[in-house]
Amino acid sequence: MHQIKKQAPLDVYTIVTNRIIELLEKGVIPWQQPWTEAGIPKNLITGKHYRGINVWLLNSLNYAQNSFLTFKQVHDLGASIKKGEKANLVVFWKWIEKENKETKEIERKPLLRYYNVFNIDQCTGIPKEKLPQVIESKIDPIEACEKIITEMPKRPDIRHDDQRAYYDRLQDYVNLPRTETFKTSEDYYSTLFHELLHSTGHSDRLNRRELLDSKGFNSQDYAIEELTAEMGASYLKSFAGIPIEKLENSAAYIQSWLERLKKDRKCLVYASSQAQNATDYILNVRSEEKEIDVIDQELKQEKSSNREKELQETREGKQDKSIENER
Repeated sequence: MHQIKKQAPLDVYTIVTNRIIELLEKGVIPWQQPWTEAGIPKNLITGKHYRGINVWLLNSLNYAQNSFLTFKQVHDLGASIKKGEKANLVVFWKWIEKENKETKEIERKPLLRYYNVFNIDQCTGIPKEKLPQVIESKIDPIEACEKIITEMPKRPDIRHDDQRAYYDRLQDYVNLPRTETFKTSEDYYSTLFHELLHSTGHSDRLNRRELLDSKGFNSQDYAIEELTAEMGASYLKSFAGIPIEKLENSAAYIQSWLERLKKDRKCLVYASSQAQNATDYILNVRSEEKEIDVIDQELKQEKSSNREKELQETREGKQDKSIENER
């Protein structure tokens, strides 16, 4: 009899990437979906905002209000989940301790995990006093954009020397075309946000290796840096209340990311965490969550583990050859 092999459970990176691929195949680019009206996704009870890839995963569900609860929180309110509703994914980092077999020292290793949440629209029986109030924003979006730019810590010089947009990482300045060449003020700030996101990678700010060590177009570093800037700029646009423009050649853009995501299951989680830290920097938000440090450590440990595996296979290969020679 043939034994049926059990399929290994999908890791969290793959689950997240598959969800994003599913959206892209439907023509939806998650990080191009605004959350100005629905609000940044947050937990209804704690009021804590979700971060990183969770922002785009939850916002892409298109609920009227981005307020979510865990199953326990729903139960504690005396409410219930509507029949047929499916749970939504939220990822987080969990630290585990493990003894190093060689050094006998206890090492901490970060692992990506997930839990499920439900939107308030998926629930019934939530007390009215617990439901979020819809407050119409009276803030002028252009004024909000100016405030973001003015209050950015260590902001690079903003110039209008050339008729193209770019960030000069060597001289640390942002260049934009003259303001009158943009169709709208929103277009101007949208472009400026993108370039300012790049500038956060400077060694005097977040010291982002994808910016500093980029080998140019078509490299993995360049792709992740561009995605970081796109996600971060979209976040700032929703934060300020200006629209997120639709891409002119979205089909080709989507196809390029589909190909890349199918090869690298970790780049989305990584880039979205980079973008979160970059927007935190620009908005001068201090967070206890050091997402980039966690991911960097996890990736380093994975590379180290892969290297140890390669060395072990090499040693075993040499041992096999030695036995054959003895024979």
